[in-house]
Amino acid sequence: MTPAAAAAAMRMRLAAPLLRQRASLLPTAVLAYRSARAIHSSPPEQAKVVPVYGTGPPPEPPKPAAGFAPSSNDSDPPTRNGGAIPETQEGTAADPWSRISRRKRQAAMLRAATLPPTAGSSSASGGIGLKRRFWKTVTVVTREDMNEIHLDSRALRRPDTKNIIRLPLTKPSLASALAIEWDQLVSAQQATKQHLIPLTSLVCRALDIADEDALGKTEIRDSIAKVLLRYLDTDSLLCWAPVPTHPEDGRNDAGYTLRELQEEAYSSVVSFLTTRVWPGVTIVPVLDETSIMPRQQEPGTREVVHGWMLGLSAWELAALERVALAGKSLLMAARLVVEWSGDGGNAVVQTPEEEAQNKKRWGIEEAARAVSLEVDWQTTQWGEVEDTHDVEKVDLRRQLGSAVLLCVGQGATDVSVNKAKL
Repeated sequence: MTPAAAAAAMRMRLAAPLLRQRASLLPTAVLAYRSARAIHSSPPEQAKVVPVYGTGPPPEPPKPAAGFAPSSNDSDPPTRNGGAIPETQEGTAADPWSRISRRKRQAAMLRAATLPPTAGSSSASGGIGLKRRFWKTVTVVTREDMNEIHLDSRALRRPDTKNIIRLPLTKPSLASALAIEWDQLVSAQQATKQHLIPLTSLVCRALDIADEDALGKTEIRDSIAKVLLRYLDTDSLLCWAPVPTHPEDGRNDAGYTLRELQEEAYSSVVSFLTTRVWPGVTIVPVLDETSIMPRQQEPGTREVVHGWMLGLSAWELAALERVALAGKSLLMAARLVVEWSGDGGNAVVQTPEEEAQNKKRWGIEEAARAVSLEVDWQTTQWGEVEDTHDVEKVDLRRQLGSAVLLCVGQGATDVSVNKAKL
């Protein structure tokens, strides 16, 4: 035997015990593998066919709506298939004559809805009549020393009491704005939608308060004061953002933080109110970074503010309600009303020196920025959402402007008082 064969035989004799040990373990491993099953595997099942429950003939094919169906009055084309035009089914979208006739009917309906009504054209049920504007011109007419809004020869009336809307002569801007609002309507149906006549709704609110005052009632005044007092504990100007942890964090291009801007707006408004409107009253922030629930104002503050609201005129109270609900801030609403009220806003009368010093009024833009600091800060950081932030910004200024129109000019409704104030 050669040395190589002897070495191979030696290696086989040495490896034989190990091979016998592995062979004894092989059946156990195979059985364990065969008994195991992967988690994701599952036994196959046959598909369950759902029986058909419907009986009867198949449904009819869809038919065109009445506005798209061919009209019997439409004249047929002289030639429908002269070889160049393929044959199409009448009344379908592919029929060009059907489309032309449908557009003619739509144009006729549009003209009927926009043209002024003729004699006997408006229906008693108000169907097509509401789609038409029954007036041509809108004018401001002075009668019995009061301004009225006339639609042609008809005076504008309040929807609930049917009384004529009569405005003081000291408020010509309000009368002009109300006339413009009705002149922009294109149909009588739009006059039934409150969001299209917001200034009319605001004027009627003020007149309702004035009528109730004349009867010696205070239900509307009490309800308004009760609602607005809730904003004193959650006012937009009294809820501040936390102080940044790092001095360089959260600053705008001018180097101010949101907390600093809120403190500046708070001090500007509150110093004016505690000096001219509520002397001796202390207004403190209600929410900061150390609390999650707003705290109450000091004792006596709510009573002073409540008494001030009950002493406002009907025009001022209606304007205060509109501004406070729009900006979620009673403090901002109080300053804006006092700044622009012709009746004084039930505030302390300024001396000539103070009037010269405070010649620049706090207007709509300043009020809107004061209650929108957080929103403006976020949109500056992350951008505006189209058709959301931009619309809300304009709508807030629109509501503040309507309240200013309501306050400007002395608002006495008595004729003799109006004559004396002119």
